[in-house]
Amino acid sequence: MRAATGTQHELTHETPNGRATATITEVAAGIRAYALNRIDLVETFAAAVEPPMSAGIVLVPWPNRIRDGIWRHGEDWQQLSITEPLLNNAIHGLLRFTPYRLVERDAAAVTLAATVFPQSGFPFQLDTTVTYALTDTGLEVTHTVHNVGTENAPVAIGVHPYLKIGDVPTEDLVLRVDAATHLEVDARLNPTGVDTPVDGTGYDLRAGVRVADLALDDAFGGAGREHSLTAPDGRRVTVWGDENMRYVQVFTPTEFPVTASDGASPLPGRAVAIEPMTAPADAFNSGAGLRWLAPDESWTVRWAIRPTGFQA
Repeated sequence: MRAATGTQHELTHETPNGRATATITEVAAGIRAYALNRIDLVETFAAAVEPPMSAGIVLVPWPNRIRDGIWRHGEDWQQLSITEPLLNNAIHGLLRFTPYRLVERDAAAVTLAATVFPQSGFPFQLDTTVTYALTDTGLEVTHTVHNVGTENAPVAIGVHPYLKIGDVPTEDLVLRVDAATHLEVDARLNPTGVDTPVDGTGYDLRAGVRVADLALDDAFGGAGREHSLTAPDGRRVTVWGDENMRYVQVFTPTEFPVTASDGASPLPGRAVAIEPMTAPADAFNSGAGLRWLAPDESWTVRWAIRPTGFQA
């Protein structure tokens, strides 16, 4: 049976702390698995199913939502396809179900490419690539977007990994988010335009909060470079982003189909998505964090998942 996410690119690398492995999917260029010494560092899912709750996928040319799928470009209103019908939004870009073509690979790295073609609500053409590389320090990811069209094109980039330390219940991990502001949203999870300092509020996660005490589907601004999950024994998994990743979405669902460390069938449970983004929801309308690429201009964005405290 063919995998629901297409070809599975299996990567491996011998690190000073043991063997790192990853599985990258053809569809959406997503992370289906990443482990160190067989300890899962992201939520995994079966090859036979599509990524649950967008697990691991690339979000281009926008992350999160665009209200009603409508935005204005010059004198023209653009209407994107509604891909979140319950809330009437366009969500997570245009490559969620797109197969990426293989550009290059070796045992520890793979580069995949896909084109965003002109379509309803997005009259631009972009060539994109994403490279995943297992290194001694973690899973390093590089995105490039190249405007191959004839006019300036709006672009934002996000990703959707669910982090874990597979032999520790996620509820017992401590989440730290290095962000200065919380973005208020309406009932449809679109920004209201109000960014509130997190100081003195329940959204200040800079010192760390136990995951069991959180219920989040929230965006943060003024983001620093690192956000993390830490186990009681000190092991840590960190999401690092370069200077372009100024926003982060944190999502803590309780009904994620969690796969147990013994490989048993998934059961609904707690998960934690730490989603670095170059722009927040509805950026095509607000302009916050939005990058406009000139014809023939390219943009490179980097991020990584980095485990520390693990021993071989």
